[in-house]
Amino acid sequence: MALGGVQDEATSFAILDRFLELGGNFIDTANCYMFWIEGGTGDESELLLGRWFAARGNRDEVVLATKAGRRPSFPGGGLEHSEPLSRERIGAALDESLARLGTDRVDLFWAHRDDRETPLESTVAGFDDAVRAGKARMVGASNHTAWRVERARSAAAAAGAAAYTAMQNRYSYLKPRPEAVLPEGGHVHASPEDLDYVAQTPGTALLAYSSLLSGAYVKKPLGEHYAHPGTDARLRVLDEVCAETGATRNQVVLAWLAGHDAPVIPLVGVSSVAQLEEAAAGVALKLDPEQWRRMSAAA
Repeated sequence: MALGGVQDEATSFAILDRFLELGGNFIDTANCYMFWIEGGTGDESELLLGRWFAARGNRDEVVLATKAGRRPSFPGGGLEHSEPLSRERIGAALDESLARLGTDRVDLFWAHRDDRETPLESTVAGFDDAVRAGKARMVGASNHTAWRVERARSAAAAAGAAAYTAMQNRYSYLKPRPEAVLPEGGHVHASPEDLDYVAQTPGTALLAYSSLLSGAYVKKPLGEHYAHPGTDARLRVLDEVCAETGATRNQVVLAWLAGHDAPVIPLVGVSSVAQLEEAAAGVALKLDPEQWRRMSAAA
């Protein structure tokens, strides 16, 4: 997310180069990253990736995803002024993203939020247009609940349109308090119902963002929304498994996420090559079934 915004171009390119060297290929961005930084417009991340693709000539080596729906409708606006997910705006947003990315298509195009002020049929039609035009290979829903994804999939089926094949919600090992309002506006935390939905719906998956809680497992305060007894219990078990495996907290968390029966794909944002290499080792780590069950049962 922060590439092209917080990180300088040389660091960003080094991270992306090393990512491919390590065997990675999925890159997830959005048409609004990083509008919230000083002087930010929302173009930063996509433009950085476009320059990297042009410099390296490697667009075909990457499974590329971007999103529409959270870009402020005017400069200086906030999330409360997010662009609508209407048919017309979806098409325009994708064309703008493709121009910034320097490509003619993305592999996965996300609805960045659940826009309940726009008729669902208009949203479904907009994402279907993208697929039919060859500008997106698949479409997905970020920050949606499972029942809203299913409603959209049903509307798509009735219209003979492209349907969402993936969800992307906030999900990590530690759980916020029930009903806690997360400080990051617009984040929707994956629920047990979401996990059950992707487990029982062939051809779908859950992509987990904020998988490492922006560094809170190792270097930042968790925040009051994680202040409950379950957090302490889970951290104790997490540290036990770290001692057993010789892995870091971040690595064990990523291994736990990847070990779900439901198809869960952890997304990681990094600010250095060292952080990337640590995360790659975590995704490769395999917990034994007893360790995974023990971590999951902690509460």
